[in-house]
Amino acid sequence: MADEEIRHLVRIMNTDLKGEMPVEYALTGIPGIGRRTSRILVESTGIDPLAVIGYLPDEDIAKLDQAISGFEQSMPTWMLNRQKDLVTGENKHLLGQDILLTLREDLNTLKKIRCYRGIRHERGLKVRGQRTKSTGRRGSTIGVSKKK
Repeated sequence: MADEEIRHLVRIMNTDLKGEMPVEYALTGIPGIGRRTSRILVESTGIDPLAVIGYLPDEDIAKLDQAISGFEQSMPTWMLNRQKDLVTGENKHLLGQDILLTLREDLNTLKKIRCYRGIRHERGLKVRGQRTKSTGRRGSTIGVSKKK
């Protein structure tokens, strides 16, 4: 490893990962991949989880890329992060920018159909039944006026 040159940025799934990190932890930099998913992907490719990702050859990185793109088909449905999609009804595993776009699209749909959750999101209030009397106060305060 000492004679090899380390790559400080490794590009996997359109995401730049730090080359100084172990493979298992570097993959968690991709949105949609957590530590558990990362561990499963690394074990399925046969790469050492503690190997530094910057020292991996191109073949191993291509293997990781392939494993990530085929993750949806090889894993049980309970491990996927988008089960029973609202539009298509499919089970999907979203990665990268797809997560943010889908979330924004879902929130806009809720706001558009004027359901309770959509209205709460519009107004910037708590959505899941939390109390709002004393917590969740943010924004500018009106202040208290003094009696004359």
